[in-house]
Amino acid sequence: MLGVVALFVLTAATGYFVAQEFAYVAADRTALSAAAEQGDPKARRALQVMGRLSFMLSGAQLGITVTGLIVGLLSKPALAALLHSPLVWAGVPEGAVGPIALAVGFAIATVVQMVMGELIPKNWALARAEGIARALASSTLAYLAVAGPVIRLFDTAANRLLRSVGIEPAEELHHGATLEELSDIIGESQRAGHLPADLSVVLERALTFGERTADEAMVPRPKVVTVAADATVAALTELVRRSGHTNYPVYGTEVDDIVGVAGVHELADDSLSPDTPVKQIARPALLVPASQPLYGVIERMRETGEEFACVVDEYGGLAGILTFEDIAEELVGEITDENDVYDTGWAAAPDGGWTVDAALRIDEVAGQTGLALPDSEVYDTLGGLVIARLGRLPRRGDRVTVELGEPHGGAGEVEIEVLAVARRVPRTVRLRVPAAAGGEG
Repeated sequence: MLGVVALFVLTAATGYFVAQEFAYVAADRTALSAAAEQGDPKARRALQVMGRLSFMLSGAQLGITVTGLIVGLLSKPALAALLHSPLVWAGVPEGAVGPIALAVGFAIATVVQMVMGELIPKNWALARAEGIARALASSTLAYLAVAGPVIRLFDTAANRLLRSVGIEPAEELHHGATLEELSDIIGESQRAGHLPADLSVVLERALTFGERTADEAMVPRPKVVTVAADATVAALTELVRRSGHTNYPVYGTEVDDIVGVAGVHELADDSLSPDTPVKQIARPALLVPASQPLYGVIERMRETGEEFACVVDEYGGLAGILTFEDIAEELVGEITDENDVYDTGWAAAPDGGWTVDAALRIDEVAGQTGLALPDSEVYDTLGGLVIARLGRLPRRGDRVTVELGEPHGGAGEVEIEVLAVARRVPRTVRLRVPAAAGGEG
């Protein structure tokens, strides 16, 4: 009978360590931190345990192993002894009673240990992780203090073995989702109707905003309106009237030689003579490298009080311009004002395809059409993709066929036809997903 009592006592001890193990792995650190800030001492102690998660898990595994071994040493033979008389009474041959009793005792002890000592505590701890973590915190800290030397001995040996094969052990489990996981969550929420489509787009853009650089958000050089340093105020006034922009890069001997910025703010001075050279009223230009992350550009703009930046490429030439509006558009999409002609950059075609501005980035095309075109470090835009596939400058009517990636599983294809060319690069293209893919043009 003592062995049966030992079985249930040791099973309860195993359950304690199993619950300890799963509760602290599954507990929400944010919820415990909030409770601790409100003065919950149990939550504070639970956070102390989670701060030594690897050490606690080692202690829990030691406890599970030791209690499991003791169950095997004491409980199974005791159960076999209890079963001996019933088996003899049942007419089992004397020579078979011992092995059968031991086997049945082993089975009973294993079932009790698995169900009551492991599965029930595990499921309970996963269902009530924060509550159990708080409840077990004090006893866990006491156990770690008492068994600490033994745990540390085994833990140190295991860590040294890991480091010997180039793996650095982690003391804490880092909670949180990756950007990819957050993107999946947003997509699933939008498809399930929990998020409006426009809000899900903004959230998706926010996730990738930190990866964006100045050259991805800028107005490229061919679309930039500049003014010469020796031009007059009268010429700049006329340029403002015709183009409608607020600021203009001022160049010296050539467009790549940016000497300042001038615009509406400078022209507001009524004392200016129409013949005054623009270089005399130009303010210093904020120059940023094309590779600078947008967060860095925003910081530079705040430091200088400037909302207009000239983007410089690796060769020192003007790559484009960047404004606060351009940066905001990376989060919320196209922003139009009284000087803009509204154009989404794409339109549905009668054949079920899309007519698209070739200057759109690959990710922008995906956001507008749902087509996951192949990305590359060689190009950023749809026009760049066409040129890369053609291997030459395009002509009107050229066609290329490319394979689609996720979410199309890589099985689909899209045909890209050049509809218009400007400055020797694609200006407008047509995207079509054909029933039978066409070939390259």
